[in-house]
Amino acid sequence: MSLRRFVPSQLVLLGLMTAACAGGAGGGTSLAGTAWILVELDAEQPLIGASITAEFDEQGRVGGTSGCNSYGGQYQARGESMTIGALAGTLMACAEPVMAQESAFLAALGATASFSISGDRLSLHDSGGDARLVFQAQSTALNGTSWTVLSYNNGEQAVVSVVEATEVTVRFDESGQITGNAGCNDYSASYQISDDSISIGPPSSRRMFCAQPEGVMAQEALFLAALETAATYSLQGNLLELRSADEAIAVRLQQAGR
Repeated sequence: MSLRRFVPSQLVLLGLMTAACAGGAGGGTSLAGTAWILVELDAEQPLIGASITAEFDEQGRVGGTSGCNSYGGQYQARGESMTIGALAGTLMACAEPVMAQESAFLAALGATASFSISGDRLSLHDSGGDARLVFQAQSTALNGTSWTVLSYNNGEQAVVSVVEATEVTVRFDESGQITGNAGCNDYSASYQISDDSISIGPPSSRRMFCAQPEGVMAQEALFLAALETAATYSLQGNLLELRSADEAIAVRLQQAGR
C-alpha cells in the first residue's frame, strides 16, 4: 500500500533523529512494503483505542498514526542497523494520556538504532540494545472483518459523523459480499479488492422506513452512495479509510470490538 495517505498536508517538524549510522535501504531482512501495529511501548501495552502504526514503503519512507496524529519521515536500514530521519506530523490535540503516549512513542522511534524481526513481531532497539518498541504485523486483508462507521462523505465534499443514537455497520465476508446495517435497513453489495484498490457494487437494501432518530433515512441514502464511490482503502491500526478515485474521503470506519 502507498504511504501517500499517511503523510498530512499540514506538517510540523518534530526533529527526531537517530544516532545510528546511515546506510542505503536494504540488506538483511527488508522492511520495505511491511505494515505494523504497536503492541509494546517501553515494555507496556499501548492504550486501548489509540492505535499506533508504522508502515515502511519501498522508497525509504515510514509513516502511520501515533495515537492521535499522523506522522511521516524517512528511514534507512542496512543489515540490522536503522536510521530514522526527522519526522513530521499533524497537530491535533487529544486527551492528555493519549498525547503523553504519543510523545513517548515518537521519542522511542527517534532513538531507534537497530531492528529485529521474529515471526510476526518487529522490535526497534535503541543504541543500548533495549527493545523500546514492539510491533505486530498488520494484515491488510479485509475478508472476514467487521466495522462500525465513524463518518462518511455527504456528497457535498463534507465528511460528517454518524447521526447520534444510530449505528452503521460494514462486514466484508469471504465470498466477496459486503453486508451490514445502514442505520435503519440491512443492506448488501459486492466488492473486489486488488492491492489497495477496492470497488463496491451498487448496494441493495430493504425498504423499511424509520422515523427516529431524525435524519436517519437521509443518512442511510448518503452513506450507501458514499460506499459505492470507494476506490482505494488504507488500514491504520483499528481504523479503515475508504477514499474515492479523486482521493476524497468516502467512509471512515473503526474495527468492531477494538
